[in-house]
Amino acid sequence: MKIGVCYYPEHWPESRWALDAKHMTDLGISMVRVGEFAWSRLEPAAGYYQFDWLQRAIDTLHNAGLKVILGTPTATPPAWLIKNNPDMLAVDEHGQMRGFGSRRHYCFSSEPYRRECERIVTALAKHFGEHPAICAWQTDNEYGCHDTTISYSESALAAFQHWCSTKYNGIEALNLAWGNVFWSMEYKTFEEIGVPVGTVTESNPAHRLAYWRFSSEQIKTFNKLQVDILRQHSPGRDIVHNFMGNFIDFDHFDVADDLDVASWDNYPLGFLTRDGTDASDQQTYLRTGHPDSSSFHHDLYRSCGKGRMWLMEQQPGPVNWAPFNPSPLPGMVRLWGWEAFAHGAEVVSYFRYRQAPFAQEQMHAGLCLPDGIDDDAAREVKTLGEEIKLLAGIDTNMQQASIALLFDYAGDQAARIQQPGGQNYDPLVFTQRIYSVLRQLGVSVDLVSSAAKLDNYKLIVMSNCTVSDTALSNKLAKCDAQVIMFPRTGSKTAECSIPDQLPPGVFQNLIDIKVTRVETLPNAIRMTTNNQATVVDWRERIEANFPAEDVFDDGWGFHYRNSRIHYINACPDRQTLLALLAARLDECNIPYVDLGPGLRVAVRGKLAMAFNYGPNPVTLSDHLLKHYGFSEKTGFSLGQPALKPADIGAWRTN
Repeated sequence: MKIGVCYYPEHWPESRWALDAKHMTDLGISMVRVGEFAWSRLEPAAGYYQFDWLQRAIDTLHNAGLKVILGTPTATPPAWLIKNNPDMLAVDEHGQMRGFGSRRHYCFSSEPYRRECERIVTALAKHFGEHPAICAWQTDNEYGCHDTTISYSESALAAFQHWCSTKYNGIEALNLAWGNVFWSMEYKTFEEIGVPVGTVTESNPAHRLAYWRFSSEQIKTFNKLQVDILRQHSPGRDIVHNFMGNFIDFDHFDVADDLDVASWDNYPLGFLTRDGTDASDQQTYLRTGHPDSSSFHHDLYRSCGKGRMWLMEQQPGPVNWAPFNPSPLPGMVRLWGWEAFAHGAEVVSYFRYRQAPFAQEQMHAGLCLPDGIDDDAAREVKTLGEEIKLLAGIDTNMQQASIALLFDYAGDQAARIQQPGGQNYDPLVFTQRIYSVLRQLGVSVDLVSSAAKLDNYKLIVMSNCTVSDTALSNKLAKCDAQVIMFPRTGSKTAECSIPDQLPPGVFQNLIDIKVTRVETLPNAIRMTTNNQATVVDWRERIEANFPAEDVFDDGWGFHYRNSRIHYINACPDRQTLLALLAARLDECNIPYVDLGPGLRVAVRGKLAMAFNYGPNPVTLSDHLLKHYGFSEKTGFSLGQPALKPADIGAWRTN
């Protein structure tokens, strides 16, 4: 694993660059990301390129032995470009122009802006594409951040109307697919179609899902425009994009398909209020982050990247943008780095090298303080770099897990678009709850798309596969794995309607049941079964010609099974999930051990690593160590059985 950092030479006097580069190497850093926000310095006026300063900065880093990830600057178009192309700005759901003065102020559908991006990316790629320091390119920065995936501009409307005309065989086909006979919403031409916003009451769910798919495809084509240029003029370099955590506004599998690596930006403390954690967990993990938040995204983005994952931005200290911004517990910066490694990271890059003393991110910590002196994180990063060398020679090749957790971005959206009164039910949070329980049981999990190959998995879990998918149903019918379907599986068609045969749609080929009623539950209601299973948020009434495994107090069934196929028709709470999933692991002959709430173990190749997220010291038991192949002969490679909070232990497995 390489250690990297995000650096902004345009923010500092040129006399500092060589000193900073030397200091980076002293900390064990070998890769530096630059340039992703520098358009105004790279092109201060239309067609007037000034690349000399960036050339000197990259040369300086190169002379210090550092490799460079060069970002395309398209996330921050300069003021002169806005003046020349005012129609390139995005428009929000209230019709308000998203103006200049921060970042991401563009609409993905603007053709004039795409041409400007093509021009600047081509110029950069031609100038720097063969520079020996350039090891990778990053396209843009954090697609969709600040609610910028979807725009309602005139450009977006025109592009959406064209998109519809290519997706549907005539306007009548669209009317039929969307159910536009309802409320007299039928169109005579594609030009009559508007954007699904600003309606008196709820807009058509099929229209909304179509607009989400369109917006996601706009990001894909925008990204591919840059990728194609970079491949032409800078062959042999990795091309990456930095995705975000807890973000489902577009299909990341689809966009990442054109990349070499999927990278993401990990801010565990900033994400704590977005992880679906309750007040108690937020207090417990205030300075560590939730034990399963980072690893969930590591596993998801490793899958998006077809086995390759980087961290482009790793939190080094307090951030500036969350509802509250605590300081990490001493040791957590090191732990987060090792956890990324354990889940397959090839690179961990910290944001940022030096804290900015000006503009919007003054309160965002870096490895160094604004005066250039080391902050706490710098010392932990240096320790991490030294420890990485100690593990040289251990087989750390990633292996396929026994468990696949399917993740479907379109399914997540379909579930969000219509959930009657279900304000407590969040499909992403529910998926993360399932993942978290599996990780507490000490097993490895592959987060994969519904289009992935499912061979050789023993257990396949479906939590947000809302869309009735014939291809997926056929794959599941042919495999030998146990399959768990959770509520809402197959409950919508691709056009966001109820399937003709009722939910779970085509998955009835696997288990002969019908969902005849759903109800959403307020926080105060917890439904309990005869066997003391407890469910929350969402529940379904099932019609079947065979009995349920369990029954609620009011007579509704719970947990329907046909041989290896399970349908769980409600959202279990954490304790019920623990029991339910542990039973399935037993049936699948997948060994597990309950690690408890704050301890986690990950295995990469022949290396096992334990991480203590909890507030109290933990001693790894002999049973746990034996379960993960500990050998007294080789002992611990890092640490020891007694782990303080924010501590790690690592050992070779036998």
